[in-house]
Amino acid sequence: MADISQQLQEQVLLARDAGHKLNIVGGGTKSFMGRTADADAGTLNTGEHTGVVEYHPVELVLTVRAGTSLAEIEATLAEHGQCLHFEPPRFGEGSTIGGTLACNLSGPARPWSGSVRDQVLGVRLLNGKGEHLRFGGQVMKNVAGYDVSRLQAGAMGTLGVITEISLKVMPKPAASMTLVQEMDQVDCIRYMNSRAVEPKPITAACWVDGKVYLRLSGARSAVEATAAKWSGEVLEQGDEFWRQIQHLQHDFFAGDAPLWRLSVSSVAANPDLKGPWLIDWAGSQRWYRGEQELGRMEALAKAAGGQASLFRGGDRNGEVMNHQPEALKGIQRRLKNAFDPDNIFNPGRLYSWL
Repeated sequence: MADISQQLQEQVLLARDAGHKLNIVGGGTKSFMGRTADADAGTLNTGEHTGVVEYHPVELVLTVRAGTSLAEIEATLAEHGQCLHFEPPRFGEGSTIGGTLACNLSGPARPWSGSVRDQVLGVRLLNGKGEHLRFGGQVMKNVAGYDVSRLQAGAMGTLGVITEISLKVMPKPAASMTLVQEMDQVDCIRYMNSRAVEPKPITAACWVDGKVYLRLSGARSAVEATAAKWSGEVLEQGDEFWRQIQHLQHDFFAGDAPLWRLSVSSVAANPDLKGPWLIDWAGSQRWYRGEQELGRMEALAKAAGGQASLFRGGDRNGEVMNHQPEALKGIQRRLKNAFDPDNIFNPGRLYSWL
């Protein structure tokens, strides 16, 4: 547990004065995401900026330094029967909460429990001028005007160095059960969506390898009553299955083939593209493995009401995120200029033009 915010601030100021660039690194487990880091830039490492700053179990609020590992946070919360409801993926023991927010990563419960962005109450941030700023607070009512805290979700460090995060936490569910049954890809989308709108304790819905999986979590009586009414067999190793989906450790994700992520309308038909698919979030998140061009994947995602990105593998020197219209580009450039006028942080990591 250590507060190295002053050292980080000094490094930012030195880089600005010298006209140098900085690649922000925490645990280093998400280095595969985004475009290839600038090889000429220095490294600003937040991995030693760790520790719980404040934790109020009764208030369901946790404040931690950005370099704190997800493993440490989850262990701390577990002592009080609580958890991070957005189920952040871990790509190694070094995965940090700062990187999770910067990459906007959430697990199978996202449609029902919200994303990491939804759980953020406030952040502390080093901007490109070396100013250590605080945004938001520890309760929702502190958020007014521009919600800068949540702007960090998915910014991949391009707007500044996250040093501290305040989050909502939640009690662990009393019971959990997974139902599984065979179903083809077309029927599963309709089925998952019909189940998702029922007032039942569903917390995950996924299809892979010709089978649909539904997770029920909450009060034991509600879970057991719903399972008795719904079809499907109880999966004995249900927790392990969802752990594999959460951390992208399922066999579907193994291998070197490029991994594409499509965020689309949950009711849209799956894109007409041969190859292996995994459908999560009751249809709103689709994973595809295979060599494809970003332009084609964007077109398929647009037809399904969403966007596509090259999540892992493939050509990381080109664009990997869905192209943005000029109006949004203008907004993003103005935000970048406001927070990082000298373009110090993660140059080109999100887009080549940012």
